[in-house]
Amino acid sequence: MMEKLSKQEEDAMLVAWQCGQGFIKDFLDAMAEPKPPYTTLASTVKNLERKGFLKSEKLGNSFRYSPAMDELEYKKKFMSGFVSDYFQNSYKDLVTFFAKEKQISAGDLKEIIKLIENPKP
Repeated sequence: MMEKLSKQEEDAMLVAWQCGQGFIKDFLDAMAEPKPPYTTLASTVKNLERKGFLKSEKLGNSFRYSPAMDELEYKKKFMSGFVSDYFQNSYKDLVTFFAKEKQISAGDLKEIIKLIENPKP
């Protein structure tokens, strides 16, 4: 199962996916305010590399980082782990939860049913 990312790690990954590749300074420049300190981001990036989310390439005295997996792949793995952990691997239970909590409307459900019945390639 995939390790869940902290909010800080997820923010760094979102920037890495947005940039495609870059140095820590590039990622920092692309982040929204309030930006973390450079050293905090550098530490987060190193953790992401250790966990296998980022890969690095040494260029001179610096490292250029790029995502080791694409955003869609991460979302698929994360969601399957989330559904497994919280909804006993049942997407039906997940949707039921949101319906009961009034987080999803009948219109939304009709759209989802259409997508299921007529999947687009």
